[in-house]
Amino acid sequence: MRVLVCAVGRLKAGPERDLAARYLDRAAKAGPALGLTGFDVVELSESRAARTDARRDEEAAALGSHIPAGAALVVLDERGSAMTSEAFAGRVAKFRDAGRSALAVAIGGPDGHGEALRARADLVLAFGPMTWPHQLVRIMVAEQLYRAVTLMSGHPYHRGG
Repeated sequence: MRVLVCAVGRLKAGPERDLAARYLDRAAKAGPALGLTGFDVVELSESRAARTDARRDEEAAALGSHIPAGAALVVLDERGSAMTSEAFAGRVAKFRDAGRSALAVAIGGPDGHGEALRARADLVLAFGPMTWPHQLVRIMVAEQLYRAVTLMSGHPYHRGG
């Protein structure tokens, strides 16, 4: 199953981009033994629409166009469900075991996601009720994907790494 992080917004060169890339690289190296490949990032520009709902809808359409057919879709949203890292790893494994072609994790722009993308999601996930800066969310997604790989493989990283 190919893993994609699809994000509205671009990370500039610097420590945040480096850290996110380091976690995704670790996941990409360990993933093939578990049937997980890629760990690629797709960055999209923010919409320039004047109205908030129009921006959300344009960004949702752009994100949706990069999600492969048959992919499981995880949408990050502060209104989503919080779950443990173990439960997230279990969902990733279930998507893989169900024969899903890909797993796409969608990170929206400053205004959040359009309803069409939220409705299409297999999982609407929150990293708690707080609003997080885009740079930190990208790092947290990358780290949780790596943590899921380690949990699925029985590696001890998940116990405190």
